[in-house]
Amino acid sequence: MVGKLTRQLLVSTIILLMAGTVLAADPGIELPNDPAVREFSESSDQKRGSVLIFNIYNSSPVNANNENTRINITNGNGYADAFIHLFFIDGNTCNVADAFLCLTANQTASFLASDLDPGISGYILAVATNDLGVPISFDYLMGDEYVKMFTGHFANLGALAISTATDQLIVPSVNDGISAVLLFDGVNYKRLPHVLAIDNIPARADGNDMMMILNRIGGDYSIGASRIGAFFGLLYDDAESAVSYSYIANVCQFRATISNGFPRTTPRVDTIIPTGRSGWTKLWPTGTADNRPFGGASDPIALTGIVINKNNNLKSASNAFSGGHLMHHLTLTPMVVIVVPVFPATC
Repeated sequence: MVGKLTRQLLVSTIILLMAGTVLAADPGIELPNDPAVREFSESSDQKRGSVLIFNIYNSSPVNANNENTRINITNGNGYADAFIHLFFIDGNTCNVADAFLCLTANQTASFLASDLDPGISGYILAVATNDLGVPISFDYLMGDEYVKMFTGHFANLGALAISTATDQLIVPSVNDGISAVLLFDGVNYKRLPHVLAIDNIPARADGNDMMMILNRIGGDYSIGASRIGAFFGLLYDDAESAVSYSYIANVCQFRATISNGFPRTTPRVDTIIPTGRSGWTKLWPTGTADNRPFGGASDPIALTGIVINKNNNLKSASNAFSGGHLMHHLTLTPMVVIVVPVFPATC
């Protein structure tokens, strides 16, 4: 009798703990409550900014027709030229290569990943600078990209734009003209996301192949970008039931197909989201960054992400669709620090 009662209490405790995990507030800073400013106050793919993030670029070194990315950047200022420092982050090694792009007033430009950085997959950070390469407030940059992969995934994705919170030079520390510190803290630049969400995950049994791509934003780009590390997530079915999962990604860019292999849940994804049904997920990084002297020794870190769905039944099934979009931002990271090298624009 005592053993049976103990087991019942244990089961009740586990259920309460799981409910607490699911119902607890998401980590990070809540988005502004004012509807007039909520959508455009922080990073978004529907605004202009001084920094752009292209969440994916890739190309095949042997068959660029099959796998490639076209990057498009526009200067939305009708009077001033734009000097743009491009940083190409290798998603696997976290090594960084860079180039400058200069645009006259109202000019737009496009380039292929296969022409600038062939055979590499990662993300691009574009920073507005002056002609000396010092980051400045220039909230007129906008962009998008077309990406196609050898797996058959394809999408047109907007660039994530981050504006500044001041119209002055916003770099708090330039070390003898060698490097500059960019603070995404809501005071210098606007803040970056912390908790991400995919609002709809269709069933794989219906021919869907949804790819998720995550990027860690931060680090010293004169040395190498920071890695994602551990992240935690909750996967919901369409009846509001949730299971948790976790993963450690020792890369700057993590790419996986949502399937029984990832995320590893109990039961597996195909059981949680069977044919004719759908689900959704939210996730966040659990690691920290040492942002001293600008922030704390163990500050939360930022992720950005996209999803691209492929369905080979486009021509034969009315509910089959392919395409992609940026992941939703549920909360914000208090501070992200990026160090970039400073030298005159070469264009």
